[in-house]
Amino acid sequence: MAVRIFITGGTFDKEYNELTGQLFFKDTHMPDLLSLGRCNVDVAVQTLMMVDSLEMTDENRSAIVDHCNQCSEKQIVITHGTDTMAQTAALLATKVPDKTIVLTGAMIPIKFGSSDGLFNIGSALAFAQTLPAGVYIAMNGRWFAAGRVRKNKETGIFEEIN
Repeated sequence: MAVRIFITGGTFDKEYNELTGQLFFKDTHMPDLLSLGRCNVDVAVQTLMMVDSLEMTDENRSAIVDHCNQCSEKQIVITHGTDTMAQTAALLATKVPDKTIVLTGAMIPIKFGSSDGLFNIGSALAFAQTLPAGVYIAMNGRWFAAGRVRKNKETGIFEEIN
């Protein structure tokens, strides 16, 4: 069975405007990343939205929950901005039973070339196929259970909380 990949935006898919110096969304880079990583996993990619996680609304999160509940796949990866990823993961943990959902993102846009995104998406796909049902965050080669993780704003690293 395929792994569903839901795209929601975040730094992962941002592009850089050389004229204005601003980051913006155009299209997801997921097909290129899966090709670059030589992914042999059967995946179904669907873009739900392209939003910076600081601008994600309750309606956006509800849409993510609805799509996770409605899709036939039991293994789901969600690309998400890192600033509010833990908040979305905690909500999914209360609303989507019996599926393995792994949220991941990037601290540096894929288009910058030195992004952690390729490594993170590979890890997320592996964790989605091996972890039991539940909601997790995968960043920098580690996985964290929803409700027990935060992004340390001083170090820029995700860490477990009790």
